[in-house]
Amino acid sequence: MNAQIPAKTQPQAHPAPPTRIQENVLARRERQLLTWLCARMPRWVTPDLLTATGLVGAFMTFGGYAASNLSAGWLWLAMAGYVVQWFGDSMDGSLARFRKIERPSYGYFIDHSCDGLTTALIVWGIGTSPYVTMDVAMVALVGYLLLSIHAYLAARVLGEFKLSYLQAGPTELRFMLIALTAMMMVLGSGRGLFGAISGFDVFVGSVGTILMVLFVVQTLVTGKRLAGAAR
Repeated sequence: MNAQIPAKTQPQAHPAPPTRIQENVLARRERQLLTWLCARMPRWVTPDLLTATGLVGAFMTFGGYAASNLSAGWLWLAMAGYVVQWFGDSMDGSLARFRKIERPSYGYFIDHSCDGLTTALIVWGIGTSPYVTMDVAMVALVGYLLLSIHAYLAARVLGEFKLSYLQAGPTELRFMLIALTAMMMVLGSGRGLFGAISGFDVFVGSVGTILMVLFVVQTLVTGKRLAGAAR
């Protein structure tokens, strides 16, 4: 009785990376800066190291917000964390493309897995601070993650990875959060014009609500587009 030899498993072709759509206000200037930095990075700096650097920045921001319960001076750490996180998160893929060492599937999976953890750390940090309640912070987290889910789904079904909405992307959001953190240092915590609900709660909750609305609108637009293509 002859044993059957299984056919050799053929490696599956990797899907083409989705087209990046980035229409935020700072996109062109940021791209110029990243290209300039990539050309000057020493060889020992790798995309994986930069991804890890971005996570370090997220932990710095979380720690700064959490420690602000002890002193508002810790908010400087949170703001520094945004800068470190921007550097690592923006440079990892840029450096891989600049050196032509992209690993599309690996990079996409690791980068956006880290993005999810980064977002959670930052928003959790904001919620542990004395300036924004955790309930309101969770509204912002849900809104951001819903819009992220839409972007990842659209990348799969449309081959388009949208990195900005309303002409704002992650970099503009970081600037907004740094400004918010600076205002926390200036205005302090406690009761304000809205009573037990602080102005920071109103701002963060409004941003979260806008993100949820954007998710619904973009889902309807994409659904209509896919329905039209299926006819």
